Amino acid sequence: MTWNLWWRFGPHWPDRQPGILSTLERLRPDVVALQEVWAGDGVTQADELAAALGMHAVFAAPSYPPAPDGEFGLGIAVLSRWPIVDQEAPVMPARHRAWDPVALTVRAAHPAGPLPIVAACLDYGVAYTDDRIAQGAFVADLATDPRLDGPCPVLLMGDLNAAAGSPVLRRAGDVLVDAWTAGGGPADAVTLPSTHPSAPLEAGPQLIDQRIDHIFFRPGHEDQLVRVDEVQLAGEPVGGIHPSDHRAVVADLSWHDRQGRP
Repeated sequence: MTWNLWWRFGPHWPDRQPGILSTLERLRPDVVALQEVWAGDGVTQADELAAALGMHAVFAAPSYPPAPDGEFGLGIAVLSRWPIVDQEAPVMPARHRAWDPVALTVRAAHPAGPLPIVAACLDYGVAYTDDRIAQGAFVADLATDPRLDGPCPVLLMGDLNAAAGSPVLRRAGDVLVDAWTAGGGPADAVTLPSTHPSAPLEAGPQLIDQRIDHIFFRPGHEDQLVRVDEVQLAGEPVGGIHPSDHRAVVADLSWHDRQGRP
């Protein structure tokens, strides 16, 4: 699952938090990539969610967009049902920004072996599409690093701030599989809807009313067959309150080698 949690933005942001937790409790994903995660006062939103869900959390910062105040930071995170074996936070290319945004690469201790996850939030600035394209290639290269080969598929998940057919995701589409398409998800699915009461309409048609949140994957080795059993969007209002301005993307994956061993 991947979900942009909208930091502390929007009116009455504390009222959104129960809906975030109840959505995750209902879906119970094994691994979750989170974007626009807050951090401050010695704790992160990811830590709080992991504690409530009985999961493990890793957080990295900075990420997009810049936090509007200095008290609470903004980053990305991964939640996992299984312990995190290792983690890295490589800096993404960003010539037009005054900070160094990071991606997050972790390996979770899946029962079959290490499960590699690359989590990211790419630049949203259409004026900086050179950086957006460079970042799209960067995270695709992270996900295809041979060091991540192994018994589990490699996942690339996040708010990639680009539609599937965008030049930003051309490299990802060339070397990875779009789980939404592979799972039969509708082509007109939207994860940043203009119908949200606080929709960032200024983001423009490249982002608004597009599917800009993604799960990509590749097999962990040459003889591995990966199947997408189901995909869905999540994050509908809870008690009349939208948990986020983004919809979450959920994909159920299964895999085996060509001899049928799981």
